[in-house]
Amino acid sequence: MRLLHTMLRVGNLQRSIDFYTQALGMTLLRTTQRPEQKYDLAFVGYGSNPEQAEIELTYNYGVDHYELGSAYGHIALGVTDVAAACEAVRAKTATLGGAITREAGPVKGGSSIIAFITDPDGYKIELIQRDA
Repeated sequence: MRLLHTMLRVGNLQRSIDFYTQALGMTLLRTTQRPEQKYDLAFVGYGSNPEQAEIELTYNYGVDHYELGSAYGHIALGVTDVAAACEAVRAKTATLGGAITREAGPVKGGSSIIAFITDPDGYKIELIQRDA
């Protein structure tokens, strides 16, 4: 078995595509429109299946907001420099939405450098510093 994708329901598909591609540097891999079923999909990622897991962004017609609930945690992304990644994301959030919610620094009780951001729909994304 292998992880293929994670699906997130979004309130504005183009806004989410723009955030994940422009602020996080992912690629728009493919889209699907299902007007008869009243939903559209966009798959984004740093590569496509089977080499990389993807994020499936799902827009259900007429729904512009979701309650995230208390069970959802976050998506984690490995980056070579968390502080620099935060600055790059910060430069984009004014026009794309989203926010830095925890600045770069060591994880509590450890030495890993992390930060947290949210996308325009409020989904949390952890940035974890990793070697290239």
